[in-house]
Amino acid sequence: MWHALLRRRGPLPRDRFRSDDGMSTAEYAIGTLAAAAFAALLYTVITGDSVVSALTSLIERAISVSF
Repeated sequence: MWHALLRRRGPLPRDRFRSDDGMSTAEYAIGTLAAAAFAALLYTVITGDSVVSALTSLIERAISVSF
């Protein structure tokens, strides 16, 4: 019964500000920037000398294993 009373009076004040119009574009922009920053950080880490030498030694050990 109280639902009918709320419907007659119109939307509540808190419901007026629930619109998400325009938010998806901003969210996509933030997500794209975050992905680009993460990719740049990952590229920097992977191309660092310690990672390259560790991967090289791992591959050399894997190739030199005798069965």
